[in-house]
Amino acid sequence: MKMTQVHCGYLPLVDCAPLVIAKELTFAAEEGLDLVLMRQPSWSALRDRLAVGHIQFAHMLSPMPIAMSLKLGGIPARIDALMVMSVNGTVIGVSSDLDRKMQGAGWRNTFDDPQTTAKAIFEVSSAPIRIGVPFPFSMHRMLLETWLTQSPDYSPDKIEVVTVPPPQMAAAVKEGKLDMFCVGEPWGSVAVQQSGASLVLPGSKIWQFSPEKVLGARHEWAEANPSLCHAMIRALYKAANWLDKPENIPLAVDILARSQHLDLPENAIDPALSQRIVTKLGESAQQTERFLSFHQSAANFPWRSQASWIADCLARWHDLDQEQARAVARSCFRTDIYRAALSPMGINLPGASGKVEGAMDTPTAVASTMGEMILGPDRFFNGAIFDFEGV
Repeated sequence: MKMTQVHCGYLPLVDCAPLVIAKELTFAAEEGLDLVLMRQPSWSALRDRLAVGHIQFAHMLSPMPIAMSLKLGGIPARIDALMVMSVNGTVIGVSSDLDRKMQGAGWRNTFDDPQTTAKAIFEVSSAPIRIGVPFPFSMHRMLLETWLTQSPDYSPDKIEVVTVPPPQMAAAVKEGKLDMFCVGEPWGSVAVQQSGASLVLPGSKIWQFSPEKVLGARHEWAEANPSLCHAMIRALYKAANWLDKPENIPLAVDILARSQHLDLPENAIDPALSQRIVTKLGESAQQTERFLSFHQSAANFPWRSQASWIADCLARWHDLDQEQARAVARSCFRTDIYRAALSPMGINLPGASGKVEGAMDTPTAVASTMGEMILGPDRFFNGAIFDFEGV
């Protein structure tokens, strides 16, 4: 088979696992791809390298293609999200000082109670709470603000959100520069180990099915190279399916730990994949169901309803026309390319390209190309429903 070299940028997070597995277990090679993984120092560096064409594909925060296509931040470029690479996987933590104050006021950390936790945070904080997120256009920031702004005690002057690269989050907490943070693994666990921080919520307790990372490509390049896009989607689909099988977790941890792509030890990788999270030094790990998913419940499908939810957040932040932002967002999430890549394989795909986000409290059967498939749960913590016309 003739191999075609493609370059994909990524950040060394546990949720880049589908890329590493696709390369190391030869799923990419089976699709004719010589996959070169290019580690990036920051999300802004990855964004700019994709925009100028130095890389063909990118492991991206799910809001990034939409923000770039809306010409928000950095080099304007029309970027497509070809598939979702991971769902959930973020953690919210507080500094040891804030944790002590919350505990002193009677709060107890159950790692699953958004309302009570938000109330405790605001009750013990007299100064604005300084919160670190990895990037301005990130699901981390969207989940945080979706959660905190629903608290009766919230007002805009009570929080200050700042950008801190994931590998620097623990140091920023230890040095007293942050009171809180939201970050992807392993950097939440690293903050626990190195700064004495406590993890208070997984992102999945705010939105049970939030798209975290996507596979991005420049729109013009994707249109000109459909076969390479299809091959990459198929390779990552196979890798994601493999990763979501419990029996493969030990081998996945081993592969990721010995791979030069992450440069992380097994004890930093295992919590997210095993879903056993240590929330505080000296405490036992908590089994956290649906902490991070790569494949189950159509996790890889680029739902245009999710894209529109992201667009609404960006429109609020930047005073954009909501309908125009939604239209751009829906055009970014390329359900058409995803379907074209996987339909010839006989893959069961959703019947629609959008759904009512937050409507499923339990696993639910929905129409699909092969009859039906199981989706959900996808509930928002406050019971909100996101529905609209035109998906």
